Amino acid sequence: MDIIVDKQIPFLDKFLRKYGNICYIEGGSITAGTLGRAEALLVRTRTICNDKLLKNSNIKFIGAPTIGTDHIDLDYCRRHHIMVANAPGSNAPAVVQYVITALCTLSMKKKTDLSTLTLGIIGVGNVGKQVANAAKALNMSVLLNDPPREAREGSHAFTSLDALLRQSDVITLHIPLQADTYGFAGHAFFRDCKEGAWLINTSRGEVVDEEALMQYRPKLGALALDVWRNEPYINTELLGVTNVATPHIAGYSLQGKRNASQMILKALAQWLNDPEPVPEIPYPTPIPAPVVIPEGNSVQEKLYAAVQKTFPILEIDAQLRRQPNSFETIRNNYPLRHDFTAYTVLGDHAGKSSLQALGFNIA
Repeated sequence: MDIIVDKQIPFLDKFLRKYGNICYIEGGSITAGTLGRAEALLVRTRTICNDKLLKNSNIKFIGAPTIGTDHIDLDYCRRHHIMVANAPGSNAPAVVQYVITALCTLSMKKKTDLSTLTLGIIGVGNVGKQVANAAKALNMSVLLNDPPREAREGSHAFTSLDALLRQSDVITLHIPLQADTYGFAGHAFFRDCKEGAWLINTSRGEVVDEEALMQYRPKLGALALDVWRNEPYINTELLGVTNVATPHIAGYSLQGKRNASQMILKALAQWLNDPEPVPEIPYPTPIPAPVVIPEGNSVQEKLYAAVQKTFPILEIDAQLRRQPNSFETIRNNYPLRHDFTAYTVLGDHAGKSSLQALGFNIA
């Protein structure tokens, strides 16, 4: 069997060889003409899997080590009996790390105490739930909006969208991209936002109406964007008014990539009815150096010092600003970071319980 694999998907090489001939191709270069006789396709978000790609192909399995499936025409795949597997929740801790690092970075820039702020989380799935727990560890007030979950579970734990927008000092988006969420954050959304609110988007660029965002940008106190419309050809005017800007790498941790590859390997083995146990992909090594917190700083400064050592977010921000036309190159060459859980913090100090709740190990 021939298997086409996006060359940016890590950890799978030696595990896939038993299943057939493996051909690695850059995701954006996978076309109908490159599929040949392949029956399985492992891709990321840059490969649009629709009738244009799949018509007249032999593809019967698509594995995407991604949280979302908006790059895959699921209806077409159902009608043509193509098995689709993705990796929901695989990189949730990495996205939490991004959101917390962005929050700490903005709070230091704005000289604001995070514990005085209310965080509104729109979309409370695998990622949103963990963001809520992390925000509570920082003593932030948290509001949750998730209509599908509210319909199933009742309204006691959830807040309506209009109330969340009125009350939230920070809004973070964790909703999937689908037909009813294109342009979700549009003119009405920003009109109803609290004056001075911060917006963080790590979901998909298309859930935000960028024209409306630019119009209401003066109303917002801060803006952190990891995802953009029309990637990799991003709006440089929007880039210029963003406080924290990154090239779609919120979920790019070694642990998250490993987890996603493991899930896709398992799904492929099940599709092939492989009778042998699916091997465990080893967790990344080496373990990063311990984090040493400077003495004499405030609790918030200690938190910021710890998180930025795990993820120096402003370094990749600066790189993107210098080379916005190299969005895809920067993304593909991003040195995968470790999650909070891989780090040990040395010392006995205020803020230890918050760091532990974020996933850090405490020595």
